[in-house]
Amino acid sequence: MIEFLAKGGILVIPILLCSMLALAIFLERLIRFARVHIRESDLVGKVGRYLIEGEDNKATELVKDNNSPIARVLEHALEVKDQDREILETVIVHTTDEEVRTLSSYLNVLATIGNIAPLLGLLGTVIGMIKAFMVIQEMGGKVNASVLAGGIWEAMLTTALGLSVALPTMVAHSYLVSRVDNFHAQIQDGAVAFIKALGKSQQRGVS
Repeated sequence: MIEFLAKGGILVIPILLCSMLALAIFLERLIRFARVHIRESDLVGKVGRYLIEGEDNKATELVKDNNSPIARVLEHALEVKDQDREILETVIVHTTDEEVRTLSSYLNVLATIGNIAPLLGLLGTVIGMIKAFMVIQEMGGKVNASVLAGGIWEAMLTTALGLSVALPTMVAHSYLVSRVDNFHAQIQDGAVAFIKALGKSQQRGVS
């Protein structure tokens, strides 16, 4: 197998490195996402009940003990819950964006690999075709079909290899992006529920 791939030229090496890097990123993100628990133990509901009951300290302790994206968002929100609504919403949006950026780590690298892998393959094919035609020129155009075909298929090898790396990489990237979007939506839902619960607790405090 190694000897077969070696016929594709020097650009086979960066294409294979791209494939290994893409696989490593995909597996790392899968493991990371498996450890993310957005709705663990109905965190937002419990925090909301504590706020309505006036037990702010319990709400703060609960989010600090919970290592999840929504818990970190609520922790920052609780720190400014008594300030203006605009400040509260700004803190929630900023913290949510930070959590989404963390979840999206390395996804741009994955997209880049999916884009450059077929280009590397195409470059390898062009270089291979140039070499094949140089050989034909050196032989004065007197070359049999089998020799010409052999040079061409070796040149096309890198294109096939580049596409075989790019296709699953783009599928993996799309899947991971959809997971991040789902987490983002859940965090936003939790933030909205928190703001509603905070509004109820403030109304109860006024009355």
